[in-house]
Amino acid sequence: MLYAMASAGKHGSVLVVEDEDDIRAAIAEILESEGYDVTVASNGREAMEELSDVRYVPRLILLDLMMPEMNGHELLVRRQAIPRLRNVPVMVLTAVTTDVPPGANGLLRKPFSVEELLEAVRSMMPIAA
Repeated sequence: MLYAMASAGKHGSVLVVEDEDDIRAAIAEILESEGYDVTVASNGREAMEELSDVRYVPRLILLDLMMPEMNGHELLVRRQAIPRLRNVPVMVLTAVTTDVPPGANGLLRKPFSVEELLEAVRSMMPIAA
């Protein structure tokens, strides 16, 4: 299911692409409570549907690698083919590897704490003063 989460969004938008419902919901709730505008997708195909809207350019993509329908590696490749999305940073969320995949800007190992998540997000999209 793909939907935009309502929030004030004072810190910018984040696209969370995660197939595990509980993890996706928890990440969205944490980020919204910190003032981020969150959109979620349960796989890469849904994320690409959201990203195909030319009006939507998130400030950050949090991306799981292992997902059905279109995995994170495929999404990274497809994102690079869309000029307006090439500079959007991508933080990979994974328990599978310790290497940052090509096309990604960082990696956060699962399981991670709330503090680790927020630190990773802030490192990719610093809050404007």
